Amino acid sequence: MASRVRGPGRARDPGYRVTDRLYLWLLTDPGRPVLVGDLELVRTLRGVSLRYDEAWLARGFALSEDLPLVPGEHLPRERDSAAGAVEDARPDRWGERVIRFLDKPPRLSLLELLYFAGDDRFGALGVSTSREAYSPRRMGPLPALGDVAVIQELVYKVLANEPVPATQRRLLSPGATMGGARPKALVDIDGEPWVVKLGADDPVDSPLIEHASMTLARRAGIRVAETRAIRLPGGHAVAVRRFDRRSGRRLHALSAQVVLRAAGEVMGYPELAQLLRRRGVVERGVSVSQMHELFRRMVFNILIDNTDDHEKNHALLVDDRQRYQLSPAFDVLPSGQALGYQQMRVGLEQADSTLENALSMCEQFALRRDPAMREVRRVLAPIARWKDHFRACGVSRGDVAALAEQIDRPFLLEQRRELQPRAPRSRARREV
Repeated sequence: MASRVRGPGRARDPGYRVTDRLYLWLLTDPGRPVLVGDLELVRTLRGVSLRYDEAWLARGFALSEDLPLVPGEHLPRERDSAAGAVEDARPDRWGERVIRFLDKPPRLSLLELLYFAGDDRFGALGVSTSREAYSPRRMGPLPALGDVAVIQELVYKVLANEPVPATQRRLLSPGATMGGARPKALVDIDGEPWVVKLGADDPVDSPLIEHASMTLARRAGIRVAETRAIRLPGGHAVAVRRFDRRSGRRLHALSAQVVLRAAGEVMGYPELAQLLRRRGVVERGVSVSQMHELFRRMVFNILIDNTDDHEKNHALLVDDRQRYQLSPAFDVLPSGQALGYQQMRVGLEQADSTLENALSMCEQFALRRDPAMREVRRVLAPIARWKDHFRACGVSRGDVAALAEQIDRPFLLEQRRELQPRAPRSRARREV
């Protein structure tokens, strides 16, 4: 492998010189970073390419299926994107906003965004200014749970384009998640990194609603990231435990966007299920159980009116044998838009938000019609009591009423009623 050099201590980056080349490292063991290769700005595509280092070619692995272990430059497939798995190393929309507002890089290409996302980005990839030692952009120690109220004040400053004191900028981390626009930061809770998401000026208490939705999804047989509701003046924040960190190690992770694009597939739930069949962990039926769970996630998103279920809001963890496993679910909450369609393909009727559409391709999830119906009813049971669950989580009556206008509107309510198991008729009535 390439040289393994321990990075410097955590301190704010002293400055950044404009360059067309940076270096990609793998940090599954943060104490022993491994050089992966060179990142190059591709001006014609406004993107970033990857060229594997020779040592990585000899003993590494393909970061994603569209980045095979071959010499030469891997170009991005689309404009304004990075090659393959490197795309998941970029900051989300909130992170990009923080970089633009606070860091003000002398140039703001995708290469700069990859660097300024920092050392705490999602997954196990890191971006360095050096190929000899891992030299990333560092922000300093993570803030603590007690800093969340201050972080909320700083978020309001960013949203209002007001200056943020230099001594407090480390409290706003730009690279912790994929694909989200909601204000957030990283905090240390009991020695573990958590993502704290804030509601800002939302008309409802979105963080508390997300906590309620995630815990409701667990009742539907869905593995979810652990969440905590944090009380703040005027509302809540929700803390989400990072699932890409485990016992001091970082887990290589890929978004559904990256893996489906690499496979040449459309962005759809059935296509993601088939990818799990092909690349998932197969011991003891794990691959099939993941396909079943993905089906439940799709049904839950339909019924809870989560129409923001785009391909960046689904992730796969990659083990040492480059096998895929569904990450815990995240970013699950009602969207409040009543769109009537999901962001990913559901079934034969494309993205239509109907249970019949979900059942139309159930075989792609390793389910026949009757077992698929049982999975639907498994999700229906907690959804039918969503109001009670949300109130038990502290969601206000006003917010529950506002959500009910979407979740219990006829389009969804009638679907639930049609598939609710009917109580058996009495013997006397059957004999009539």
